[in-house]
Amino acid sequence: MRPFACDMVLIENGKILLIKRGREPFRGQWAVPGGRIDDFETAEQCARREMKEETGLDIEIIKLTGLYSDPGRDPRGIIAAAYLVKRTGGQLQSGDDAAEAAWFDVKDLPSLAADHKKIVEDAICSL
Repeated sequence: MRPFACDMVLIENGKILLIKRGREPFRGQWAVPGGRIDDFETAEQCARREMKEETGLDIEIIKLTGLYSDPGRDPRGIIAAAYLVKRTGGQLQSGDDAAEAAWFDVKDLPSLAADHKKIVEDAICSL
């Protein structure tokens, strides 16, 4: 069975929140916050937990923007559900496997890990 994860796209005032990965794979690369689902956890619970762990922010899910299952998207074979989210609280700080968290202009993004550019594009199109 392939592992499952949730990725979150948070856009505020024309800026998107990204994390710099602190672990392999993709160590040192920018990505949307996200992570693997735990046993007995819903995808929505995973999204809220991972965002809090990696960025310190509390979120509300707005909508599912895509399901990403290309076997080559990640060397671990992870399938990801991506959500457009909005911030409801918390204070920005990197944590867990995020070495850094920062805001970027949506029109001037750094190179992104795996298929995260597509995830961001799909979320923006869904606005």
